[in-house]
Amino acid sequence: MSISEHEHEGLLTIDLGAVVDNYSWLRQHLVNGGRCAGVVKADAYGLGVGEVAPALYRAGCRDFFVATLAEGEQLRNLLPAEVTIYLLTGVRPGSEQRCAAANLVPVLVTIEQLRQWCALTASSGLAAPCALKVDTGMTRLGMGGDEFAQLLQMPELLAGANLQLILSHLACADEPDHPQNPAQLAVFNEFVSGLRRICPGVQASFANSSGICLGEAYHFDLVRPGSALYGINPLPGRKNPMRPVVSLRVPVLQQREITRDSAVGYGAAGHAAAGSWLAVVRGGYADGILRTQSGRGRGMAVAGDEKIAVPMLGRVSMDTCVFDISALSEDQRHRLEVIELLGDDWTVDDMATAAGTIGYEILTSLGRRYCRRYL
Repeated sequence: MSISEHEHEGLLTIDLGAVVDNYSWLRQHLVNGGRCAGVVKADAYGLGVGEVAPALYRAGCRDFFVATLAEGEQLRNLLPAEVTIYLLTGVRPGSEQRCAAANLVPVLVTIEQLRQWCALTASSGLAAPCALKVDTGMTRLGMGGDEFAQLLQMPELLAGANLQLILSHLACADEPDHPQNPAQLAVFNEFVSGLRRICPGVQASFANSSGICLGEAYHFDLVRPGSALYGINPLPGRKNPMRPVVSLRVPVLQQREITRDSAVGYGAAGHAAAGSWLAVVRGGYADGILRTQSGRGRGMAVAGDEKIAVPMLGRVSMDTCVFDISALSEDQRHRLEVIELLGDDWTVDDMATAAGTIGYEILTSLGRRYCRRYL
């Protein structure tokens, strides 16, 4: 049965073909046979890992990153055994056997974690595969320089660790000219060189979505894009090379003419002049329409084949928000049934700017009350 957007509490369309095209674009920018992973944590940034991950696999992706053990187990059940699944936040004490049983690769951040992993998963003298994260300047998860220097003095631990990957994370990759980028690169190269003197086969991963665009020096063996797969611009301030992945249309619940100057919404924060026309739509902050874009957001009124930009008016409520549709003619208002909140004309990045946040938060906040359609 076909889905009619007018019969539901909003229609969120997710274009898997665009995800695959974005993956292909990123992979084509690699050199020297580097591999391109897919970051599908947080339910593929809120868009549905059960649909996104198999699409990436069919496109040739064989390395995936998630955040938690539960996410890793879910993904393991979705994909063939040949894929490698990394857990970006490692493994909690007591869960090592469960992690190894699911053939997941935890990203470890301390010597003690590495020692425990080797001890608790050892079989036939060889520990289960693992990865090591080092801190090159993000000052988040990762082994610092002093502890890493200590690790290099433990060749027996490293030799038995079955270490597959060393990785770090760029803090300012979306600012190509930021001095932090080459500074982190220099530190990471030192980490990699030191580890490879003891573990010559270990591979390295450094670049996220924006990091791929910094050039060959940042690519190493494996890149791990996330946001760009889902249409977020990896080159802020420049034309977005990624295809939009999501569109969101919400139904108009009521149109009303304002006959006298009136306050609109909570806190009387909005104002409608006499003679204005307003449209109240189904979709609020409980559905991921962030309250911080109140009075700054925008939508596209869809009147048949026409789209007309309309501003958001007043504060976003839990279930609804209001748009000023005064720019529409009487005929267009008659044909107006939905307002497009996300699409080619008002992207995830546009909404994020209006809300004072980033596209990641927009995507991962999209609610479950929408009808979801996958292309």
